[in-house]
Formats: sequence, structure tokens, C-alpha cells
Amino acid sequence: MRIIIVEDNELLRNNLTLLLGGEHDIMVTRSFGSSEDAIDGLRDIDFDLLLVDIGLPGLSGIELIRRVKERNPEIDILAHTVFDDRDTIYKAIRAGASGYILKGATPRELVEAIRNLVEGGAPMSPRIARAIIHDMQEKSGEEQYILTARETEIIRRLESGYTYNEAADELNISSHTVHTHIKHIYEKLHAKDRKDALIKARKKGII
Repeated sequence: MRIIIVEDNELLRNNLTLLLGGEHDIMVTRSFGSSEDAIDGLRDIDFDLLLVDIGLPGLSGIELIRRVKERNPEIDILAHTVFDDRDTIYKAIRAGASGYILKGATPRELVEAIRNLVEGGAPMSPRIARAIIHDMQEKSGEEQYILTARETEIIRRLESGYTYNEAADELNISSHTVHTHIKHIYEKLHAKDRKDALIKARKKGII
């Protein structure tokens, strides 16, 4: 496979070139110290994978990823960086990175990540994978608060088989108010009827 390295640290860039170039199935075609140099230099180069630092001077590595993917959507891109905050991770992935490896990874882990990416995988350092999973779990947990406290009370009574009038009597509100809450519940859950609303509320952990 043909690899392009974009890394502003000259020593690290040279070490990466030696490391990857020493693998029997990897050829480092070119290396660049900035996004600007890479954008100019990549126009006439055939390559399979871009290994890019995120914290590049000038034009960021994320912007480089975006531009390369716009020009050639088929290119595999592996972010290789010290940044492990969620905002940077998601920006890089949305820009087009298919893998995210921290610079603390061992040489062997980096080589295996590159091979995994080319074979169709989405390699990530364990800390990055854990951060993404944790973030998804947090967002999933937040969905239970999509309904107001009153709306939650009403849909729980509907689950128990209450009619609208029975729910209104127990909650000491008018039947019209219950109907209004039900309308809002359907809108928030994107439900077409009572059965659909209950199914979606269960899936979201609301009831």
C-alpha cells in the first residue's frame, strides 16, 4: 500500500517514514510538514492512505482531511494525533477520517492500525473508542428526558391501560389538557398513534 505522511514534527516524520517504509507491504510515497504543502503536493500522486497529524501549523489536519476526501472519497485517512478530546475526535471523523490513533501507540499498534484500515476496518486507540462509547451512552441516557414530567406521567398511565379521561381524573387535569399533552408526546416521539408512542417510549427508556 502507498502511504502519504503529513506531520509537522520533522523528527517524528522521519521516524514514521523509516518505520512504515520498513514494512514489506507498505511504501511511503511522500511526506509533508504542513497541510498547505500536502494539498499542493498530492495533486499528481497516487496513494492509498493518508496518515495525518491533527495539530498542524496553519491549515489544520481536520481541514486537510476534509479537502482530501472531497477530492478523492475513496482514500483511507488515519488521524495520528495527541488530541483525545471528544470535539476533535468527532470533527476528524465527520471530516472523513476512518481511523483515529493516538501518538502514544506503539509502532506495532500503528502498523496494525494502518493494515486494519486498508482492509476495511475503523481502527481507534482504546481510549478513543471508550470515549465515543461513553458519549453515545450519555446521549442515549439523555433521551429519557425528552418528555416533560407531566408528559411522562401521562404516557405511563397510557401504558397501564388508562383512558384519556381516567388519566385526567387521576392527575386532576382536564381531558382537553391530556389531549394536548398526548399531541406533544406524539410529536416528540415521532409517533403516529398510541401504540407507536408506547413502543418508542419503551425503546428510549422513558417507560
